[in-house]
Amino acid sequence: MQKRVAICAVAQIKNDPNLWYARFQNMLLECFEGIMSQTKVTFDMEKGIRTVITCSDDVWDARTISNNGMTDVVGAHFRGEEKMAQESLNGLGYAMASILSGHDDVVLYMGHMKESQPESRNMCTNLAFDPFYCRPLGMDFVNVNAMQARAYMQKSGVTEEHLAKIVVRSRKNAAKNPFARDNEPVKEDDVMKSPLLADPLRQLHYYPSTDWAFGMLLCSEKRAKEFTDNPVWITGYASCMDSYFLGDKDLTSNFSLKNATERALKKAGIKDVKKDIQLFELCDHAAYQLPMWAEGIGLAQEGKGGKWIDDGGMDEYNVNISGGMLNGNPLLLGGAARAIECFYQLKGEAGKRQVKGVKRALAQSTYGAAGQHQAVVIFEV
Repeated sequence: MQKRVAICAVAQIKNDPNLWYARFQNMLLECFEGIMSQTKVTFDMEKGIRTVITCSDDVWDARTISNNGMTDVVGAHFRGEEKMAQESLNGLGYAMASILSGHDDVVLYMGHMKESQPESRNMCTNLAFDPFYCRPLGMDFVNVNAMQARAYMQKSGVTEEHLAKIVVRSRKNAAKNPFARDNEPVKEDDVMKSPLLADPLRQLHYYPSTDWAFGMLLCSEKRAKEFTDNPVWITGYASCMDSYFLGDKDLTSNFSLKNATERALKKAGIKDVKKDIQLFELCDHAAYQLPMWAEGIGLAQEGKGGKWIDDGGMDEYNVNISGGMLNGNPLLLGGAARAIECFYQLKGEAGKRQVKGVKRALAQSTYGAAGQHQAVVIFEV
């Protein structure tokens, strides 16, 4: 039985604050053509792509059945087409299951999101809450994340100075990434003086609105060499959902991330996350989440996130060399961006930000308020 799945090629457009001049189809077409040119894969029903997975969301696209408008541009007519209406890293898990089960041996995975399109991101995320209790209170991902941030900062000794350091580092790293959103470099004082969004979160603590699209070609171990000489392997995936209602869970427990990490590492045969993995891409929607997720995956001691930052943990363990979600990826696609950075680093194609000696990498993503749903994927060469 197969134990791993190959990523043969990736393609993406540059993260942009407002692609007003491009439709979703235009964004995806550029990625689609990139995959086709790299791999020469076909849509032959015997040897080519028979299944396409797409990632999009009805609310953010402002259309019912958002994938319906993408079918033609991604080549999904008269083929299996499945939509991941969730955080994009889970699409890799979907493709992995499809291939390891023997249902498919080649899968095309493509996703898009235009955060610039809605009138308010907060209005969109407010719809994630139940309509009778939490939604009328005005809950959204920002203000609920702020509740988590306050509780976590008190537990782990994370201060405003720590958050400012994370933001400055994110933008510095992103400046070396040609696909990253272009943001002005900032100083720690700029971060600490930026306007409050929801106490204790400030404007520069939170990821900026971004438009982006990507594509990936995945296949079975048996067929990988048909499309690339040096594939990147997915060896572990797991996800976990925490309780829906905020009052039913401890906001600082990292329950779902710990669970997903444990199972992904077990699947990949990894026993020591610090020794066996050389690169980590974490989905930090807000600055406080970088040390919090580092605790959740076992890089930092629980309750010691502030000390981990002071001790240089971010650089020691090569965390978010890409700039991370904090620099700007769309809400739904942060996980795909993390996976693509892992792909480049493992292939030795990360340019100025290349980390030497990377053999394994971990990508983490989250969706929902306060890290409700977590996913972890392990990559290696």
